[in-house]
Amino acid sequence: MAGVVLEIADFAVLPGKEDEFAAAVREGLALIADTPGYRSARLTRGVESPSRFVLLIEWESLEAHTVGFRESENYTRWRGLVGPFFDGAPRVEHLNDVLTR
Repeated sequence: MAGVVLEIADFAVLPGKEDEFAAAVREGLALIADTPGYRSARLTRGVESPSRFVLLIEWESLEAHTVGFRESENYTRWRGLVGPFFDGAPRVEHLNDVLTR
């Protein structure tokens, strides 16, 4: 698949654990950034739903995420950092640009 792939990971976080989750993501981004094909990341938090976070990661390819990161030891370490704060399974999707301006 050509072009940049945007991973969107939508997290529901246990109420009262939002700041700890954000700190864990901050720490864990070094593990993600160490993956070949990683380009950038941004964590957002819901205004109306402050226990909802969306992590946006740009990858050079789908495989950089699904193989390079998800099949690495760093992925196991990442899940160990952020997983304890999940309120249900995260929803993860990959998107390609159709139009930019």
